[in-house]
This record gives sequence, C-alpha cells and structure tokens, in this order.
Amino acid sequence: SRLSEGGGVRLAEQLGARPAQPSGNFDEQRFCNIVDEMAISSNVKRPKAMVVARDQGINAFAAGWNEDDAVVAVTQGALDHLTREELQGLVAHEFSHIGEGDTRLNMRLVGMVFGLEMLYRMGETLFEPDTRDRRMVAALLGLAIMVAGWLGWVAGHALQAAVSRQREHLADARAVQWTRSRDGLGGVLRKILTQQKEGVETRAVGSVVQHMLLVANESGKVAGWFDSHPPLTERIRRIYGRNLGPLPLQRETESEAAPPAVAAPTTDAPGWTLV
Repeated sequence: SRLSEGGGVRLAEQLGARPAQPSGNFDEQRFCNIVDEMAISSNVKRPKAMVVARDQGINAFAAGWNEDDAVVAVTQGALDHLTREELQGLVAHEFSHIGEGDTRLNMRLVGMVFGLEMLYRMGETLFEPDTRDRRMVAALLGLAIMVAGWLGWVAGHALQAAVSRQREHLADARAVQWTRSRDGLGGVLRKILTQQKEGVETRAVGSVVQHMLLVANESGKVAGWFDSHPPLTERIRRIYGRNLGPLPLQRETESEAAPPAVAAPTTDAPGWTLV
C-alpha cells in the first residue's frame, strides 16, 4: 500500500537515495548521460537517475512498478571508482531488470516479505509476558502467529533468492549485449571483488531488499542460507569464459574529465595551413 504510487522513488528514498545532480557534479553528469544513452540502446523509457551518496561500496539497484515509475540508483562508490565503460555496464545491467519486468516482481516480493515479517512481529508482541511476567491466553495465539509468520518469511526469502539468481544471469548477459563489451560489467564485478577482499565498509540494507541490489551486501547466517545472487566468481566466469581476479579500484579520471588534446596540423601535411 505504501509503495502503490510512486513506488520506485519512494523505495529508493527509503534506501537512502536522492535525485542525481548533474549540474554541480561531473560524476553525476556522466551518470545521467549514460542513463540517457542506455535508454536509447535498450529501447526502454528513461528512468529517474538517483544516487546513494553515503555508500562507498560499488553497488546499484533498479526499482519501480513499470517504465513510467522506474528508478536507477547507483552508490557514491560506483561513481568514484568506475570508469565510464564500467559505469555503462552497471547501468545496462539495471536497465535489463526494468525492461524484463524484474522490478515489478521485486516490488511485489518486497511487499510480501515485509508483510510476513510484520505478522511475525505481531505474534512476538502477543507472546511476550505482561508487566507481572505472566503469560496470558493471547500468548498461545501469538505463538501460532509467530510460527505462521516465520514459515511465510522463510518461504518468501527462498522465493526471492531463487528468482533473483536466475534474473541476475540474464541481466549480466543483457549488459554485455547492449554495451558490446565484456570489460564494462566484468570490470565492475572484479572491482567489487577487490572491495570485498579489502573490507570496504558498505551501507547495509535490510534482507527484504537484498535481491534488488547488483551485489548483495548482507552478512550473517541468513545471507548464507538465502543468497539472492550467484557468486561473483561464477558471474565473472560466465562473462569472460574463464576465471579472472580482482581489479584495482583506481580509474583514469584525467582522461575522462577532459577530452583528449588534438594535435595541431603541421605545414608538412598537404592542404593544411598553420594558424
């Protein structure tokens, strides 16, 4: 109900995203330009570009009920560490989720799992003893609701994980197809490997929305049991056809910030006049 209207933007804002500001930031301008380019390449209506400014990890997500409601959000870490080609691969991956209707399914899964979690919390409240440490008759009802909510929550997360793993492979393939480059998205995944090995701190989000991210960042037992994404090494191997290691996080900012200098013509070339 809360996400019924403008759900893509609302959910993105709840995850800490804000609208991109191309007028005052070169990296965000580059991101908005890439969104425009991918809208043409994928024949998908341009989604709203947003940035999770407080997350230094490399990640992204797409949300929305349809193309009119869609949002593509990237983290500040993606803007800081990715080259233009890599950012293009990341955005193309998210465009695939929009074009294939994955975002609508993901929004429904978010609502379903969140509702089941609320059911569990309600049962937990009824099950708690009163101020005199006595358990009332309602505790039995609370226990039954807790069990039902927990079973539903487990089933919901299992469904999220099963659906997400297959859709991630398709989105990876679409990103390579639309950008005509394996090094775009492949470079993103290899740099995420570097961040994971270096222990770069990322902004944690709830388990309810892990399946929407480019790469899950949840830790703990639940993450292992209900992993919503294929292993990074497997995704990289499918893109390149072989195993490849991590990449350094540095990017060539100077070459991207300004166009390459054009050599002045010389008088030796016929038809040119030195000015």
